[in-house]
Amino acid sequence: MAKKLAFLGAGNMAGALIHGLLQDGYAADNIIASDTLAEKREALAGSGIHTTDNNCTAAEQADILILAVKPQGLQSLCEEIRPTVEQCKPLVISIAAGVNEASLQQWLGENTAIVRTMPNTPAMLQSGASVLHANSYVSSEQKDDAESILRAVGITRWLDDEDLIDAATALSGSGPAYFFLFMETMQQTAIEMGLPQDTAHLLTLQTALGAARMAMESSDDAAVLRSKVTSPGGTTEAAINFMLDNKLPETLSNAMLKARDRSVELSGN
Repeated sequence: MAKKLAFLGAGNMAGALIHGLLQDGYAADNIIASDTLAEKREALAGSGIHTTDNNCTAAEQADILILAVKPQGLQSLCEEIRPTVEQCKPLVISIAAGVNEASLQQWLGENTAIVRTMPNTPAMLQSGASVLHANSYVSSEQKDDAESILRAVGITRWLDDEDLIDAATALSGSGPAYFFLFMETMQQTAIEMGLPQDTAHLLTLQTALGAARMAMESSDDAAVLRSKVTSPGGTTEAAINFMLDNKLPETLSNAMLKARDRSVELSGN
């Protein structure tokens, strides 16, 4: 029998997960979403799932709770549903950034089965990358359930150490913005060199897509792929050498470390 899912919070990421699950064949009748904002509930109305403005009503009906509110609202949500969680013993999946399992256990009850996950924004296009960590109360069946939910919007990887979520946040959580900045700069420079804006835009996007597909479909790692497209004495080598001389790899590495450290600060680790 399919598990009943309750999304507590119906924002963009919850909507992406719900859409992915429905696309994956999950029955709409087994999904309920709660949100205090009517417009968010209305946005999901056409999907066929159940909606409510009451978190406890949603939680009481579910085998699995997905906590999808903003981090600053998570404590009050957990304290609101704690009696239901303690009575019904659901699996709780948190997609809130920067809130560690120790805090969730404190707010929900010490014996609560909790999976903490960090999906990224491409999940909205079913192209996400999510890492997951389970506490000791999560059964193997519940781990499979959590993985199935996140797989509906992209790839998943389990982490043995919760602290590594901070590193994953710096990589895949913040990562799309790094690529967007690179694409933004490439497009703007192409325009400054004389290409029409629409041509610069399309070439930038297709180049990014093509490079990502080559990396995904090749057995070579990124360093080997880079060397294969960098002909000695050519235009690519001139650009790459300039980037290396100006410490682009070091800058990117330091930026990721800054993102990791900020994630640590936010989670209180």
